[in-house]
Amino acid sequence: MMGDRFGKTGFRILAYTSATLAIAGIALPLLPTTPFVLLAAFFASKGSPEFAQWLDDHPKFGPAISQWRTRRAVPVRGKVLACTMMALSWGLLVMLGASGLVLAISGVCLCATACYLVTRPSY
Repeated sequence: MMGDRFGKTGFRILAYTSATLAIAGIALPLLPTTPFVLLAAFFASKGSPEFAQWLDDHPKFGPAISQWRTRRAVPVRGKVLACTMMALSWGLLVMLGASGLVLAISGVCLCATACYLVTRPSY
């Protein structure tokens, strides 16, 4: 019983934190909104059905959640922003003189993530 309560509380904290980052992403052009909305919806579904319903019904967040659930689709703007930020992050590692191993591992991970992202349907 106690483990279940702790789990629900943890999921609620993660849901509210993710939603806060999503809201910040609306105002901050370099912070992506969609991934945090999707995380918030996932965590809320585990810890707070009321908050999950609020996210589903939200005029800004609801469509992204619905598109992901039904089609695994990501908005074009989200794809562009995510890929741009990944490229800039890797470029920053290069400029800061990261080791070849770090560049190789991060480059492979970022490229794999970008490939997954761009192959999802768009809306």
